[in-house]
Amino acid sequence: MIKIECSERLKKLPPYLFVEIDRAKKKARDEGRDIIDLGIGDPDMPTPRFIIEAMKKALADPRNHRYPLDAGLPEFRQAISKWFKKRFEVDLDPASEILPLIGSKEGIAHMPLAVMNPGDISLVPDPCYPPYKSGTWFAGGEVALMPLVENNHFLPDLKAISHNILHKARIMYINYPNNPTGAVCDKRFLEHVVEFALKHNIVVLCDAAYSEMCYDGYKAPSIMEVKGGRDVAIEFHSLSKTFNMTGWRIGFACGNKHLVESLAKVKSNVDSGVFFAIQWAGVAAFENYDKHIRTTIKIYQERRDLLVDGLNKMGWNVVKPKATFYVWCKVPPRYTSATFAKALLEKCDIVVTPGNGFGASGEGYVRMALTVDKRRIREAVDRIGKRLG
Repeated sequence: MIKIECSERLKKLPPYLFVEIDRAKKKARDEGRDIIDLGIGDPDMPTPRFIIEAMKKALADPRNHRYPLDAGLPEFRQAISKWFKKRFEVDLDPASEILPLIGSKEGIAHMPLAVMNPGDISLVPDPCYPPYKSGTWFAGGEVALMPLVENNHFLPDLKAISHNILHKARIMYINYPNNPTGAVCDKRFLEHVVEFALKHNIVVLCDAAYSEMCYDGYKAPSIMEVKGGRDVAIEFHSLSKTFNMTGWRIGFACGNKHLVESLAKVKSNVDSGVFFAIQWAGVAAFENYDKHIRTTIKIYQERRDLLVDGLNKMGWNVVKPKATFYVWCKVPPRYTSATFAKALLEKCDIVVTPGNGFGASGEGYVRMALTVDKRRIREAVDRIGKRLG
């Protein structure tokens, strides 16, 4: 038996947050406990029937059984372009400014390989979705954190980034609507980001996975709407949350054609594209967006109101998020993020995600996902009130 040792880049990675949560959840369920899972953001609602029917039809066609084209199905890229025009009033060239992904996660993690050299810095929000950091490290880059704090509405303070860091910065991740905080931004903030990127020659990676999960009249903007956005940015979208398709693994990148081309070159060397039948399902998703999205938003908004109002009646001070299906809650003074998450699991049989798992600036918070029905949310609120006091 040879001695097998992980690479230094793997050793650098912390344990993946959601794997650790899954282990704790599985252990509790193996003990026969009735667990309410507000941890991982995996929609509990089924994929819409019209998407499933489109998939069935595509599966029966032998032409869809071969290797997908690197650039993706032309009809899927055209459907994205039409949807983007209707949603954001932006024209995207299906041939050069859109690239299908095996879920937005893989595109986000692969993009640093396309534009970073060893020693380059990526500007990463803290707290953040973990692949921002791991993708940077896999590309040989270094991470410089941009703290997201409540006093600044969970927006990064671009003026606080030192000149020494900016000198080596190559990319910047932004994510609005934001995971895990649920924070939102307006077009003015995106204008500042574009100006900043142009001034310092930085590529902007916009994670827009939650762009359609918006409430109370808020509509998330795209950086592609902003003058100069196409010059500096590539934006990542996902069908996972919008259409309840997390397991299907389909999303897309769009924007600057040179960035799209660079990502496509990376992907052509590491994967063989998205299964054609899933792309046809994606066509059906975008063509039926309007009749689907209103119902989904209504359900999540009702769940949000039920959870936040219930917690606030107990004396919590939770802000209702205008987007995402996450609630970002401050923990009581006597707890840390980890000890409060542990108390909720041990005393209430409720799984939440400790905020510090997303980065040091997440300490003092837990994230609750609205991915259980209203009956279970009522039960969760009731348990917290009775068992934690």
